[in-house]
Amino acid sequence: MATPLPGPSAVRTAVEFVALLRAVKTRSGLSYRDLERKARKVGESLPVSTAASALNRASLPSEELVVALVRACGGDAATVKEWAEARCVLALRDDSASLPGLSGQVPDRADHLIELGHEDQGGTIGRQLAPRLLPGNPSLFVGREHELSQACRLLDQEVSGPVTLLVTGPAGVGKTAFAVRTGHLVASRFPDGQLYVDLRGFGDEPAEPFTVLGTFLRALGVRGGAVPPELIGRIHLYRTLLAQRQVLVVLDNAADAQQVRDLLPNGARCAAVVTSRTMLAELSGHRLPLGVLDSATGIALLREMLGSERTAAESDWARSIVDTCDGLPLAVWVAGARLAARPHWPLAKVARALADEQRKLDELAVGHIAVRASLELTYHGMAATARHALRMLALLPGPDFGAWALAALLDVGLSEAENLLDDLIEVHLVGVGSVGGTEFRYQLHDLVRLLGRERAGKEVDRQDRTAALTRLLGASLHLADLAADTLSVDFQGISQADLAAWRLSTTDTEQLLVDPLAWFNEERQFLIDVANQALDRTEVAPAAGLATALTTLFQVGSHFDDWERLQDRALKAALHVGDMRSASQLHRCLGELTTILDRYPEALGHFEQALLFAEGQGPTYRASATAGLAYVHRLLGQYSLAVRHFEQAAELARAAGNVNCLVYATNGVGVIGLEQGRVEAAMERFTECLRLSRGEGYRPGEAQALRCLGQSHRALGAHQPAAEAFRLAASISEDLGDRLSATHATCWLGDVLVRQGAHLEGRRLLARSLWSYREFGNQWGEAATLYALAEAQLAVGRPAPALRRAEAAVTLWRQIGARTWLAVGLDTLAKAHELAGDQAAATRAQNEAIKARTAWDGGS
Repeated sequence: MATPLPGPSAVRTAVEFVALLRAVKTRSGLSYRDLERKARKVGESLPVSTAASALNRASLPSEELVVALVRACGGDAATVKEWAEARCVLALRDDSASLPGLSGQVPDRADHLIELGHEDQGGTIGRQLAPRLLPGNPSLFVGREHELSQACRLLDQEVSGPVTLLVTGPAGVGKTAFAVRTGHLVASRFPDGQLYVDLRGFGDEPAEPFTVLGTFLRALGVRGGAVPPELIGRIHLYRTLLAQRQVLVVLDNAADAQQVRDLLPNGARCAAVVTSRTMLAELSGHRLPLGVLDSATGIALLREMLGSERTAAESDWARSIVDTCDGLPLAVWVAGARLAARPHWPLAKVARALADEQRKLDELAVGHIAVRASLELTYHGMAATARHALRMLALLPGPDFGAWALAALLDVGLSEAENLLDDLIEVHLVGVGSVGGTEFRYQLHDLVRLLGRERAGKEVDRQDRTAALTRLLGASLHLADLAADTLSVDFQGISQADLAAWRLSTTDTEQLLVDPLAWFNEERQFLIDVANQALDRTEVAPAAGLATALTTLFQVGSHFDDWERLQDRALKAALHVGDMRSASQLHRCLGELTTILDRYPEALGHFEQALLFAEGQGPTYRASATAGLAYVHRLLGQYSLAVRHFEQAAELARAAGNVNCLVYATNGVGVIGLEQGRVEAAMERFTECLRLSRGEGYRPGEAQALRCLGQSHRALGAHQPAAEAFRLAASISEDLGDRLSATHATCWLGDVLVRQGAHLEGRRLLARSLWSYREFGNQWGEAATLYALAEAQLAVGRPAPALRRAEAAVTLWRQIGARTWLAVGLDTLAKAHELAGDQAAATRAQNEAIKARTAWDGGS
């Protein structure tokens, strides 16, 4: 019969503890693979490599591993508890167990307890002792200079009561190492000792205040039999002992305020450092949140682990590792530890592996230390509703989002979603990225998102995940459509409301869209990502609907690249699946875009396709597409076609009651009259457009009518009323956030000011407009501004700069096919040549202008 093994409480060092645990494993007769299978059956994790590594090291294994291993070896509940308690006792004495990867020699208990003085008369305390329970000072510690300075300054100051420092941050951010480093830096300030405990707040078995107080009291010199058997007695004795001493108490990895409240010192010259993944909102004290490392500090950490030469030789890959780890110290440390153990590995090998999202969390593990395990402790410690919220957030297409997105994913109201986000912020799984004009912006750390995605894949049915994303798409579409409608900028009349499968309540929607343009500016990239995510899932109709709903918002903000990329992709998808309704609307929107970008042949093609696919569309939509087509014909000088289409659009708009499109079409006919010299008739149409726009509160139409009235006054030589009209138009467009329209008005205001004699102010406005048009890529506007600048130079008798600008304007108008304005530009070029004394060149320009005018309506 085999000799019984001694109990774990008999061992004195970590080495003895591991040796005895190894003997238990041997005595069980089970292989590591057998132990892993047994542990899995009871819901525990005992990976083969982790168990083998732990039983062949001199440092203490984690409590989770000890419990899982003893239970898998056949230990009953009492035996498992005995092993866990023995490990806990050793942990308080063993520096190497407190900071994984920073192991040192296991000191004897006598090294921790330094004799200071006398025996108390009652015999409760044999000697007054100064405990030194801090783990070893981390040898690998970079950055945090500012935070360390703050912490030391706080703990070193003379105050009239105990000081509490609350160090908070996400899992793996380095709170333990920071607290221990701080403790060693201020240790001389606390000559009566330093107490330390890992409260295991997010583990399966958090430390109880009753047990911790017993350990602290014994460390403070209380004889074993004199430690009170009840909690209140231990609290009173603990406070009595600390009342007259200078002791630092480090309470690491706290779950909540309840776990630490009875452990905080009361002595006026004492201090406490508490670390936690939660905000510990119920505790009062000085808060010091720790964030992730910046790129330079993360690289410095790798340099300390791998050496300067190795890091410098692959500096780009080193930066890639830090960036892919999002600066999380634990993740960087794990990546560095793997490389340090494999000096033959290039940094590129780990960097490439980390770039693969499917492998990322698997790669961030070394020995028994893993980023996934660290994050999962927080995850398992949360309420079920918070865990589900995290799983759903991981489905989002990007890390930055508003609370309304979570509301849609969970099918709840905005207030409930905000409360759940507060719970996730409390444990540092979600951060507050910024405070926008309408709501908070939240951020999900990349590694947290990967964990949430893993959990969603395992714990949420595919059907439920799909339903959540469909609600998100519906909410995005509804909000974008309503924001565009509220701005009332475009005349296209393409409502996407029927495609929104889910929407927020009216109250929540009104709260979000108080300022629709500010909301869009905050949500623009997120909305684009949602549309692209839906296209990836082949939800073509609502995705195309969202892309279409964003048109007005793209236009107002001059986000032309985003506009084209998204709608081009959506159009291809709609055509691929035969969704002609969506294809027609996207052609209409892209027609507007290519018109703005002066790509007139493309614009004609888009508008013609929009009308071709418009079967079944209402008169409002057909009116908008027809008006867009008419506008392009006008720009090309094809006036007969333009007038015919504008009149058709006006008739359709009038029948549909669409004032926006009616104003646009009426205004278009007026512009043609103005360009053909029928100024009074044109002014009558513009005045009617102004009346209609103001009556309906259609401010973009009001600004457009004012610009056209300004042009009419300018043509009549009435510069003062022209300037007033342009100023008011610019002000309205600026209020709407429509920079391009504001630039149109500003450009012509500059021209009129020059004609009034205000040359300096006029040229300043023209120069500003020129840069704006170039930023937008609007060649027509750039040509118009160059023309106005040429006229300004002619007004002050400077032919050379006038020639340069007039030639540039003519080149642009010729390039985009704007025949009407080409003739205008050639007239100015002729005047510049004449002022320069080159009559032959002036005559050539005049002749070319005549040809351009005679071709205005040719072939139309």
